Amino acid sequence: MELAGTEAGHIPRCYVMDMSKDFIPMSVFSDTPQGKISVEGKILNKFDMRPHNQNLELYGKLCRERTNKYMVKSRQIQVIDNDSGAHMRPMPGMISFSTSGPPEKKKTPAKATDTKRTRRDRGEMEEIVFKLFERQSNWSLRNLIQETDQPEQFLKDILKDLCVYNNKGTNQGTYELKPEYRKSGD
Repeated sequence: MELAGTEAGHIPRCYVMDMSKDFIPMSVFSDTPQGKISVEGKILNKFDMRPHNQNLELYGKLCRERTNKYMVKSRQIQVIDNDSGAHMRPMPGMISFSTSGPPEKKKTPAKATDTKRTRRDRGEMEEIVFKLFERQSNWSLRNLIQETDQPEQFLKDILKDLCVYNNKGTNQGTYELKPEYRKSGD
């Protein structure tokens, strides 16, 4: 088979038709003017069309051009001058945990933080923790990290010294001050 007068690009003009009588469970359908679908017939023979041997080089060139065309990335990178990136990082108190909808899907993005938090002085951090526990007696680790904007491991080390972790009961999964610090804080 030969295509009629197409010289666009590197499209091969000569093709070989291979016919096979494999059982192919396919039918031809058409739409009627009334909007119904009707069966026009069954497919009995299968024709495979491949470029003729003399055109394999052109066909290979066409395939490489297609591949190279789709490998080109259309994204652009722009450098933003004089920007510290502060607007990209959530500040303490900005993220609210609402109870509407599935909680698993809401909380997972908050766990994966790519920003590095900088440690404060330990004495200063202990004062901040004491002030937070004056506001509220029980805190979850996530909420404390959000309020203090400190690295998780650093905050855990401080909480290990100052607080008791509740494994059971109504306040399960939260921290509360040790009794000796609660008395001095009241």
